[in-house]
Amino acid sequence: MTTTPRIPGPAPLSVLRGLSRRGFLDEMGHQWRTHGDTFAVRLGPQSMVLVVHPDAVRDVHLTRRRSFDKRKSYDGVRRYLTGDGLIASTGELWKRQRKLMAPFFTPRAVQTYADLMLADADRVVSHWRGLAASGVTVDMGEEMMELTASIILRAVFSTAAEEDIVRLKSRVETMIRYTTRRAVLPVPDWAPTPANRRYREARDEVHAYIDDLIAQRRAREAAGEPVPDDLLGHLMAARDSDGGAMRESLLRDEAITMFFAGHETTARTLAAAWAALAAHPDVADRLHAELDAELGEGPVTLEALKRLPYTLQVTKEVLRLYPAAPFYMRDAVEPVEIGGWDLTPGTAVMLTPYWTHRHPDFWGDPERFDPDRFTPEAEATRHPQAYFPFATGERVCIGNHFSLLESHLLLAVLARRFAPVVVGDPPRWLMAGVLSPEGGLPTVIRER
Repeated sequence: MTTTPRIPGPAPLSVLRGLSRRGFLDEMGHQWRTHGDTFAVRLGPQSMVLVVHPDAVRDVHLTRRRSFDKRKSYDGVRRYLTGDGLIASTGELWKRQRKLMAPFFTPRAVQTYADLMLADADRVVSHWRGLAASGVTVDMGEEMMELTASIILRAVFSTAAEEDIVRLKSRVETMIRYTTRRAVLPVPDWAPTPANRRYREARDEVHAYIDDLIAQRRAREAAGEPVPDDLLGHLMAARDSDGGAMRESLLRDEAITMFFAGHETTARTLAAAWAALAAHPDVADRLHAELDAELGEGPVTLEALKRLPYTLQVTKEVLRLYPAAPFYMRDAVEPVEIGGWDLTPGTAVMLTPYWTHRHPDFWGDPERFDPDRFTPEAEATRHPQAYFPFATGERVCIGNHFSLLESHLLLAVLARRFAPVVVGDPPRWLMAGVLSPEGGLPTVIRER
């Protein structure tokens, strides 16, 4: 065991019983309430320390950040999904890649994709009008996944045809599911299982598509022809201080990483937003009143977003209660003290946005959905690490501005016209790699 035995925590058998009754999400909340803000958990051969208090979050990400990195805990993600992409890369490679990519993800830079987002949103408006007329029940999660997949794939590969978008979405999602399942039930790569076969076919197709696209663009460059002005084009043109460019395999890894990070997480956020609005008609009424008063019959634009602060507050409150990544890992790389306990090198530390965002010392009535928690005045007085849906510190998600802009725009466009109704009981949220509603989110689309 890599953690010091002094750290409090439950017996492994107790955890297993709790997991079978409650699921991972609620079981970790139960153990937090039982053992406090820092506790150790053993799951089979794996041991980890969970930290919940914002001070410990700050230490891991800021004050003692050099003591942590993405090591063993991210081996599966590196091997089966993102390669050396920014999410899982480490050390000097990560620093170089972050510096190369950061200019393309500033608040101003991501605004160049607003028209693309709005065009896809308008397409969904037409689609939803048909759904509203028919009264058919759809899965809101799938609706949002298709929308955000189209947006991020067009942002990365502007030349992608519609059939390519559909195929790439399916193949990358196969890779994501496989990687997530391997973390729980690893199967030897050589085993001739259907899951292994589906994964290899999906991976090979995605890699071949991106590699071929890069090769075509390199040929255009060599011929003096322009390449598309999209995220892949920006990465191909990026140069470090020594004039070095990204190698082709790294371009591919970053393209996959951008889809992985910029598709499913935003889709989960938007799906949770519709569930929250359906469950809180007072919030929905206030949101609709803002949209009606500020937009009228005019278009949703970047300028108009400045007049929609409550719409953004709703998005942020969704990210508080339903962060798409409810847990994530860091690995101690040297002896370090966190939460009053000494950790040894190799200790896996789990950060818990889902529960930190519900810490009663920092959030009054934490389970209540209240967008007024995110007025400028309220935000100014809050512990900076009490809220971190995109992580925090130097490894804060590079796509956080893209995701917030996308969520703000899409919610404004769609909530202006529609008031979806979730069918059945309120969803039960589970940890399935990302935060997911058990059994999906059956919804009837209704026009306002």
